Amino acid sequence: MTVIPFDFRPGTLVESAGVSIRILMPKTRLSLRARTAAVPAISRALGVAVPEKIGQRASGEGANAETEILCLGPDEWVLLTDVEQVGTITAAMDAIYKEHPHSLVDVSDREITVEIFGDKATDLLTLGWPRNPLSVPIGEARRTVFDGASVVIWHDSETSWRLNGWRSFMPHLLGLLVTGCRELSAE
Repeated sequence: MTVIPFDFRPGTLVESAGVSIRILMPKTRLSLRARTAAVPAISRALGVAVPEKIGQRASGEGANAETEILCLGPDEWVLLTDVEQVGTITAAMDAIYKEHPHSLVDVSDREITVEIFGDKATDLLTLGWPRNPLSVPIGEARRTVFDGASVVIWHDSETSWRLNGWRSFMPHLLGLLVTGCRELSAE
């Protein structure tokens, strides 16, 4: 039986020749809900072109280089950023609130992010993901289910993925991924 610690300390969980899994350092995660008509104003306020197609993501440049925005739905985005940027983002969004009402909520503690990487990373994801991982282009992400748990899976490169899952589901998800990683290394 695989036992996963509940403190979710960043670091490597399992490493093999074909695939490795590590818990990433926490980032600030902001949930944004707004009308699509507000996207241009939000883009200007944040200094990042807010994506409008579900699954697309964008990254900032310069001072905003550490900010990523993912479109999860027609009026829903998630922003990942460093804690140092939260005040700047909040102030920028407060400045446009009167003309462009929106909801911006810090949900940082809700999810844990793991990186799955290596030549067999895509194979490992097929263990619990009921779709072909390669249907998600590199540079995009999808909200989906993984073995029945709601997750967001990011396709970062040919051999690298990120999986965001709710903290309460992570022991189950990580147990499944670690077991799958060991099975793949035994092939």
